[in-house]
Amino acid sequence: MRALGLDVGTKTIGVALSDELGWTAQGLTTLRREEDEEDKDFEAIANLVKEHGVDTIVIGLPKNMNGSIGPSGERSQLFADTLSNHVSCTIKMWDERLTTVAAERMLISADVSRKKRKQVIDKMAAVMILQGYLDHIG
Repeated sequence: MRALGLDVGTKTIGVALSDELGWTAQGLTTLRREEDEEDKDFEAIANLVKEHGVDTIVIGLPKNMNGSIGPSGERSQLFADTLSNHVSCTIKMWDERLTTVAAERMLISADVSRKKRKQVIDKMAAVMILQGYLDHIG
């Protein structure tokens, strides 16, 4: 089982990939998004799925602290629905509450500069989303 984790934002998509056994998640890349060019996002993800033999995509679902789904969560769900037309693998939504905050804290504790943190934060959040999912199913 190989899984791809996505942290979908308005400007970037953080991407993580599991190992072939589905035990660990590693940061893969950060995709830059262009306004009104969503098809490029889906094409890039479909290429990653094909290149790495992915059978499951895990997309972070931002929820409010009370568990309800707000506008960001609705955008993620719409993204997942549209992505399902571009790939043939399973798509799962995973609660991503506080993953970006946790990723930021981890990078700060590792003494990563603010500039570098900005470059890798989305990829780290994707790792945390995917690892949470892998730990849950494992």
